[in-house]
Amino acid sequence: MDVDLIFRIAAIGIIVSVLYQVLLRSGREEQAMMTSLAGLIVVLMIIINEISGLFETIKGIFGL
Repeated sequence: MDVDLIFRIAAIGIIVSVLYQVLLRSGREEQAMMTSLAGLIVVLMIIINEISGLFETIKGIFGL
């Protein structure tokens, strides 16, 4: 298991959470929601990249 990956995702989650709360408390609900969506997209892109690497490794192992 790649601990660095877990820390990157956790860091993004913490940053997004803090930004969300700051924006929400300053009356910027729409920007807060957009920040959450942006954070989700970034995490999903990281995960998709990791899954792609996994599939490439599996293809290499089985010679596909």
